[in-house]
Amino acid sequence: MKPIFVAILFLALSACTTSVRPGPDAFESAEAGIVAAQKAGGDEFAPVEMRFAREKLASAQKGMDKEKYEVAMYLVEQSEINSELAIEKARAAKSRRRVAELRKSNDELENRLQETFGDEFE
Repeated sequence: MKPIFVAILFLALSACTTSVRPGPDAFESAEAGIVAAQKAGGDEFAPVEMRFAREKLASAQKGMDKEKYEVAMYLVEQSEINSELAIEKARAAKSRRRVAELRKSNDELENRLQETFGDEFE
């Protein structure tokens, strides 16, 4: 009976402890992620993810003000994830755009060759 009481008491006391305030550099990686996503074209190609990244970072800053450090750090991580997703979506969209341009160029070249050489081209 005593070990159960000690375990319950330990759990209760550990639930009452406060988390340690993260250092001032805790937000730097999320802010850098947003800047990197902007440079990659995130605002153009992944506006939803960019908005989420900014909103989560702003919410994290509010959480820090309210001393909800664990929630704030979770939101910082979510902001970083949304920034990374925006970067990858922008890269994919740019690649799709380049593929479409190359296909169009190939089609134009094929048409010119067809006009020049006719059936011999095939």
